[in-house]
Amino acid sequence: MIQTQITEDLTIGDHQPLTLIGGPCVIETSDFTVRMAEEIKRVCERLGVSFIFKSSFDKANRTSINSFRGTPLAEGLKVLRRVKEEVGVPVLTDIHESYQAEPAAEVVDVLQIPAFLCRQTDLLVAAARTKRVVNVKKGQFVAPWEMRHVVGKLEASGTNRILLTERGASFGYNTLVVDFRSLPQLRSLGYPVVFDATHSVQSPGGQGDKSGGQREFIPYLSRAAAAVGIDAIFMEIHENPDHAPSDGPNMIPLAKLENVLRQVMSVRAALAAAPVVEL
Repeated sequence: MIQTQITEDLTIGDHQPLTLIGGPCVIETSDFTVRMAEEIKRVCERLGVSFIFKSSFDKANRTSINSFRGTPLAEGLKVLRRVKEEVGVPVLTDIHESYQAEPAAEVVDVLQIPAFLCRQTDLLVAAARTKRVVNVKKGQFVAPWEMRHVVGKLEASGTNRILLTERGASFGYNTLVVDFRSLPQLRSLGYPVVFDATHSVQSPGGQGDKSGGQREFIPYLSRAAAAVGIDAIFMEIHENPDHAPSDGPNMIPLAKLENVLRQVMSVRAALAAAPVVEL
């Protein structure tokens, strides 16, 4: 059985409800972050979807040095702790450097390794040693089966609390494409699989000094991933993506979230009602 326990009350994997990992790309203000977590939680409760709140204290891989990055580590973790305590949901954030793993793990439930850094051994080892769940985004430059080396680094460092995320592969310049064969290939490594529906429609560096995106395709890719089979779906969500300081073009508007998740849940229900086919 493929499962990863996130908290005492939340497990992702076989025979578990769909989990949404979602929230604004980056922490803006404390009040805004808490409000977004509350709104997304309400949507998930209406649909019976488990929820992990996501927001990054720092986006160290922005296109331009002038781009908004977020907050200092201590300040960002203070905001995420507030989300946990006031909203009552598990929390996920990115880490970019090894020294960030331990302090972040004191607050968050899941440490996320960005796609660009998925092969950084010291970062993986540091995350694994915290004993927190580690969600690794498959690099745009990595074949699904090569993620076995990432899994091996984490396991050798003392953890089997792992999630693996598909977020698209580089397809020429400034373009990503999703090979949906990667979802069962990643899951064959023995851990739950997450589909990143919003970064998969990103256009890295597509607007010159910042990334672009095609958010209109998020519902299509989300339904397709659900049909292939996923344990969780990752979405960056904002009440007004066009005014977001980071990743606006590929974030889903909060007002559209419930309908998109309803479609995903409908596809999952149809898949569950049909017999498993193995060839």
